[in-house]
Amino acid sequence: MQARTNRQVLLVKRPQGIPQPEHFALVTEPAPSPGPDQILVRNRYLSVDPAQRGWANDEGNYSAPVPLDMPMRALAVGEVIESNAPGFKAGEFLYGWFGWQTYCVAAPDAVLRRVDPSALPLSANLSLLGINGLTAYLAFHGLGDPKQGEHVLVSTAAGSVGSFVGQLASIAGCRAVGLTSSAEKAALARTRYGYQGMINYRETKDIAAAIREACPQGNDIYFDNTGGAIADAAIRSMRVRGRIIQCGTAANASWTPVPTGPRPEREVLTKRLRWSGFVVLDHVAEYDTAADRLTRLALESKIVYDEEILSGLEHAPGAIARLYRGENYGKLIIAMD
Repeated sequence: MQARTNRQVLLVKRPQGIPQPEHFALVTEPAPSPGPDQILVRNRYLSVDPAQRGWANDEGNYSAPVPLDMPMRALAVGEVIESNAPGFKAGEFLYGWFGWQTYCVAAPDAVLRRVDPSALPLSANLSLLGINGLTAYLAFHGLGDPKQGEHVLVSTAAGSVGSFVGQLASIAGCRAVGLTSSAEKAALARTRYGYQGMINYRETKDIAAAIREACPQGNDIYFDNTGGAIADAAIRSMRVRGRIIQCGTAANASWTPVPTGPRPEREVLTKRLRWSGFVVLDHVAEYDTAADRLTRLALESKIVYDEEILSGLEHAPGAIARLYRGENYGKLIIAMD
């Protein structure tokens, strides 16, 4: 019987800012074997997420950085090949912390959710049913508390989270306006992701004026994936008792030194705003319920999801940088050979 080999993408250099291909190395070694209370998972699809920037360079402030010369931390969907852990059996599919590699030996606490391969394609468990769709659903409904007729503004509206927020806003009876980086993405967000209005921020000299024009009545909810100048402008559009959901800070290339900008305190005070941070890893207990709801919406053709799937682990080292350049269309996923 031919021995299994394990291809891995290792983090070999700590990046300052956004990880680039030179911060990683692709290596091959014998596949591991599971020990007591462990499972061996063969990955089928690997996730590429903005949060990996923080995991690589410790900018996230909510989790330890990936050790150097270790596989890059990543979510994945894989099949159990061997199991020495009670409750897990060979042949079932799981979603969890399995890393950028072909095989992973994992403890049960690395598993976030069991996967039903008959419901939707396996890759959907990294997009609609992964942390992107789960973030959109749990943050929008849990922190946004949307009400019919309200106005919603979303940054990176055509991205892997924003594309779902627009649709969820539409389902909730809200009017959604989005910001994105190209005319092509703006058209996609209008025709496919539920947005009634769009702003191409790369072709806009005055973002605040563009938001005022697109949102003349102001906004009840701002779902922010970027921070930076867009957030500085968006906060001025908030209505009294509006809700700001801080879900990402992609506009800031580095947090050292701490970036500065307009002060928002007066807006928060006078408009009685609620500004909340959301990290989806805090809500694991809610994943199954949210995933079931999103699956039903997809099967009822009420929500759509788009994926860009790159075939082969060799695409992984440059994938995070590609994501931050805005070159992806839909959720960026690596398919294993």
